[in-house]
Amino acid sequence: MSTLNEEQAQKVIALLQAIRAELGKAVIGQSQVIDEVLIGLLAGAHVLIEGVPGLGKTLLVKALAKTFSGDFARIQFTPDLMPSDVIGHTLFDMANNQFVTRRGPVFTNLLLADEINRAPAKTQSALLEAMQEYQVTLEGAANRLPQPFMVLATQNPIEQEGTYPLPEAQLDRFLLKIRIDYPDARDEAALTRSVTAQNTGAELGVGMVGTLLTTRHVESLQAAAALVTVDDRVLDYAVAIVRATRDHHGFSSGAGPRGSIALIRAGRASALLNGRNFVIPDDIKRVALPALRHRVATSPEAEIEGFTADSLLAALLDAVPAPRT
Repeated sequence: MSTLNEEQAQKVIALLQAIRAELGKAVIGQSQVIDEVLIGLLAGAHVLIEGVPGLGKTLLVKALAKTFSGDFARIQFTPDLMPSDVIGHTLFDMANNQFVTRRGPVFTNLLLADEINRAPAKTQSALLEAMQEYQVTLEGAANRLPQPFMVLATQNPIEQEGTYPLPEAQLDRFLLKIRIDYPDARDEAALTRSVTAQNTGAELGVGMVGTLLTTRHVESLQAAAALVTVDDRVLDYAVAIVRATRDHHGFSSGAGPRGSIALIRAGRASALLNGRNFVIPDDIKRVALPALRHRVATSPEAEIEGFTADSLLAALLDAVPAPRT
């Protein structure tokens, strides 16, 4: 079995550090969120970013798109958005007397699905085939999507007015659900200083972010992440965490086998991002919350007592013994 050698790992790590630095120019005070988005990119997976309006969710995705020379498309999800607005449609061209297929914005490399939970479930589900099969069916014909293909979706918390919860089947297709929170006082001051210094606008732009990646670079990074070594003891540890969610009294339903797969895929990417060509238990712990929080359901009793999925998962991680590697 092929593995990632030290020289290959160092080249990948140098490129990742450069991408981190470029993203940090536009997104201030969110280093953990940046790392989690890069984990999704390395794993070749889709990412859901949740946070209240104004925290830079869309800015982060735009900044990532700026580092990448591939195709980028944005869909602003609204209550009146139709599935055909996402995947495309077929119409009759009277001038040429034939049917013509017009592809939707989903035919891209990097897709920003902005405020995805403001559209009804039927439109949200239009992305499901694209995310799962990397293809779209139009008029009975399967159309392959460009590679690489990644969906970065943003959503507001479902408590916000005018939002619709994502269908469970679609939630499960996101490798990670990332939470973006308010910056601390120092980072907020730095953000305010950057936006207001000799600037008439109200937001940071992405003009200062440099382009570092081609589609070939992205595919090479993803191939490198797939070669990161996972010891059997670490794999068993990931499975044990997921299985523990099914027996935990605080969850009405636990994570399925896809949760174990997500932990390993994200763990490999985390290891590479942290300069290693092998996974350690801390990598699994580091990605456990974003990889599992959307795959478990908190029981009504636990909610009444004030527990959240994150607090229950954190306690579970403390309870499951990690192997020594």
